[in-house]
Amino acid sequence: MPPGHLDAAGCNVPSDRVMNAVVSHLRLERERGGYAAAPDLTPARSALAALVGAGPEDVAFLENGTAAMAALLGGWRLPPGSRVGYARTEYGSTLMLLRHLAAHRGWKPVELPVDADGRLTLEGLGAGLDLVIVSHIASHRGIVQPAAEIGARCRAAGVPFVLDVCQSLGHVEVRGANATAYVGTSRKWLAGPRGVGFLIVPGLTPAMDAAVPTLGGHLWTDSGEQPGELPAMPYEQSGELRAGLGERIGELRAGLDEQPGALRAGLDERAAEHRARPDEQPQQSGEPRTGLHERVGEPVPQPGAVRYESSEAAMAARAGLGVAAVEQHAIGPAAIHAHLAELGRAARGVLDGAGGWRVVEPADEPSALVTLRPPPGDTAEAAAARAAEASLLVGVVPRTRAPLDLTEPVLRVSPPPGTPLETLEALARVLAR
Repeated sequence: MPPGHLDAAGCNVPSDRVMNAVVSHLRLERERGGYAAAPDLTPARSALAALVGAGPEDVAFLENGTAAMAALLGGWRLPPGSRVGYARTEYGSTLMLLRHLAAHRGWKPVELPVDADGRLTLEGLGAGLDLVIVSHIASHRGIVQPAAEIGARCRAAGVPFVLDVCQSLGHVEVRGANATAYVGTSRKWLAGPRGVGFLIVPGLTPAMDAAVPTLGGHLWTDSGEQPGELPAMPYEQSGELRAGLGERIGELRAGLDEQPGALRAGLDERAAEHRARPDEQPQQSGEPRTGLHERVGEPVPQPGAVRYESSEAAMAARAGLGVAAVEQHAIGPAAIHAHLAELGRAARGVLDGAGGWRVVEPADEPSALVTLRPPPGDTAEAAAARAAEASLLVGVVPRTRAPLDLTEPVLRVSPPPGTPLETLEALARVLAR
């Protein structure tokens, strides 16, 4: 472990075995060729799935947690008007995604109540909702949400439950949440390589698929039509479409009367192209089309979560994540969780009050993600810079990470396993300066 590293919540330090797995696979790709060297990721899927109590068929690899959340929600066929519960402590990228889906799908985001620490209020949770999304531990606050209780209440209400475990898997217990889906990343508490995340979906339903089908996760199937045939758009509809496009271009042209004549002439030409032409013969239904319109069946998702994957990816990073997950089992998840909880308690005890800095979480919160608010006259950015001068690596969480909850950036201290008390004491002296 590099001395002074206190940013596991940002990017942890991979073990030698993880690093060797990544480098060895890259060498293998160079020697054999990338496709010939494709690894068997079944053990990696099994090890990762077991950390949440799922099966290997439930695991999909993506490039990061944000991409995994976008893949999950982007293809989930919830009808317009669906009410999606979230907390004000939710991660900024997920809030952006929910806002986008609200605008384009008609989803209705519903803010869930939390207490003064940011912990979800359980009473009535799930009632009147169609989906609940929760970050088990937020990026900007080390509060551990009661995932098992949330999962139980959502199941009782018949509501799907998505648990973001980017800051919790490898950090605290996740098994028992019984979520519909888990979204996570490699580089934090699992101490895997950057550039790979995952989606675990034990509660897959027919309404859940990737937003866009790919050859990595979908298959062509015969739809009953002959290859090369595509049902033609009815001529009446196609004519209306062409006329509509022509009218729209005409409207644009009318607003450009002051533009150069060449531009107006070009618009006139494009409008004419899209109007129904008397000499144009309609294409009859069933006539073969070629090129882009060739029909080879319908893409259907493969069984399991692999439907969310792309086959073209950083395979070395996926292999490294698999080794990191196997290491979690070898050491023992419960032992890791207990050690990190103790590190968190030690960090809060040493850092709270140093130079006027105040710890945000309760002293006994069972996590090693510690956040501090600055005293008057100091800032998280300035403290992080002083820490860097003392060869200490800490994180700064900007307001954009939690725009509904943060009023100013906070300092984040997240000691990885094995951090000595002396490192935390050195940081306390930096904060006191």
